[in-house]
Amino acid sequence: MSFNIENYFSDLSDGNTILYYKGNVDSDVINNILDTVEDKMVVVNEQSKLRKKVYNVLVESLQNLYHHVDRVPEDFEDQTAQKYGLLAVKKVSDGYRIITGNFVHAENIEKLEEKIKRINRSSHEEIKELYKFILNHQRISAKGGGGLGLVDIARKTGNKLEYSFVVYNRNYSFFYLDILVNEEN
Repeated sequence: MSFNIENYFSDLSDGNTILYYKGNVDSDVINNILDTVEDKMVVVNEQSKLRKKVYNVLVESLQNLYHHVDRVPEDFEDQTAQKYGLLAVKKVSDGYRIITGNFVHAENIEKLEEKIKRINRSSHEEIKELYKFILNHQRISAKGGGGLGLVDIARKTGNKLEYSFVVYNRNYSFFYLDILVNEEN
């Protein structure tokens, strides 16, 4: 099969990758990633406000990977990962890009894409209102979340969520989420 998850990242040649991870996403991995990224931003003397924003968005992104990944297809090379995901954090000229990827079952794509489109066409004020509404009316899903993750990322960054679905086979696609975290918003 010609599918290669790294191809997406090689196409994103702008910026310096400060962290790249692929494999099983569990609590130890999440803690190590958070510590590593925070340490690297301290070493380069990144501004405190931007460092905090990157950290908060990274937490949300990793929680999305941990709670919402679908299992890997039966023919995928890494069958040891129960919660397979990938993550790249890149320093770019105007901030940082946090890029995540995970498998999504075909039946879940439409709902996820509609959610992202709704967020992307909302104003900053509408996102704040949606965030409050979900906080006050959420029901915990079977996967443990109330649907706040993507809304919170958009709220914290003030940027649109860039995404793509790359077809893996007829049952699965690989979902990439590309988030710009910068000082401006």
